[in-house]
Amino acid sequence: MDQIQNIDEMVSFSKQIILGNQHPSGAYVASPTFSQYSYSWLRDGTYIASSMISIGECESASKYITWVSEVIYAYREKVDRLPQLLVSGEPIHNNWFYSARYTVNGDEDVSDWPNFQIDGYGSWLWLVAQYLHTCNNELREDWAGSVKIVLRYLEIVWKLPNSDCWEEFPDQIHPATLACLAGGLIAITDYLDEDLAKRSKALSDEIKGFLYDSVHNEGFFPKYIGSNTIDASLLWLTVPYGVIDAKDPVMTRTVKKIETEIKIEGGVKRYPQDTYYGGGRWIILSAYLGLYYLKIGKVKKAEEQLMWILQQAGDGGELPEQVLDQVNDSSMIEPWESQWGRVASPLLWSHAMFLILEHELSVYNQQKEKSHE
Repeated sequence: MDQIQNIDEMVSFSKQIILGNQHPSGAYVASPTFSQYSYSWLRDGTYIASSMISIGECESASKYITWVSEVIYAYREKVDRLPQLLVSGEPIHNNWFYSARYTVNGDEDVSDWPNFQIDGYGSWLWLVAQYLHTCNNELREDWAGSVKIVLRYLEIVWKLPNSDCWEEFPDQIHPATLACLAGGLIAITDYLDEDLAKRSKALSDEIKGFLYDSVHNEGFFPKYIGSNTIDASLLWLTVPYGVIDAKDPVMTRTVKKIETEIKIEGGVKRYPQDTYYGGGRWIILSAYLGLYYLKIGKVKKAEEQLMWILQQAGDGGELPEQVLDQVNDSSMIEPWESQWGRVASPLLWSHAMFLILEHELSVYNQQKEKSHE
């Protein structure tokens, strides 16, 4: 394929990439060309399915939600056993918990890759609510059963240290992870019966209180509780989950640190000390920053983020996971390439975030035009 020339071409290509890599089971493979990413992550899948909702592909999103629901139900005995295991005095094992990722057929990843990671389950709740709001207002019975299981699961595990969204720091508690949980609980509450809604609201309120109790003494949300640094995934506290208001002083200080410490031109790095493939600028994080700018009315800055993403497309139109022209540690590029190959491209999550940012900008501009009529 020729080089992508404009936004419309990238929208069409991104849709093609995502739908073409949705397995018949409903799962989305994270990257079709990167062997380590042959799984379906609940977190990645949430945003991929969300992008499909944004362009009217509700059937694709429904298939993914159903696939996750079936996985949750298939491993529901983990939730039944977990309270007793946690008080047994035995060392905690990853296999006690729901997995962060599964094969496209719904099997657990049994490798030693960090796998206790709970952000995807909160994100999935948020996705279900988004689908219900946009595509179909009726909560299916099978989904409702899985939502109930997830609520119970999050009540048990939300305060346990677990891996962050990058599969790192498994011994810490991460505000970005808590954003996914609280955001999902807030979003799904309106679709629950009275008893479950009370539990969901109580838990989201508790998590939000914990987040404010954990603010760094310099007034920003830290990468993990007790950390002195930041992480671009902290943008999730506001976009898309709305747990923290975009103009909250703590949030604005957090974003300021992101802009000054890990943003270069339109690209955004994960965190200042990142050395994964050297620690480059990530497509998805540039899109989240664009969504934040749009949230606070800085439309031109949001458009600049979108254009930066468009410019990172490869010759065939594929968007990579990250770009390596300005990394934190260039000596770490070769070791990762020797171990796993070149940076994942295409990454479905990258294409999804392009679609989401482009859609939100289009909606904003359409509403602005109507207000001037």
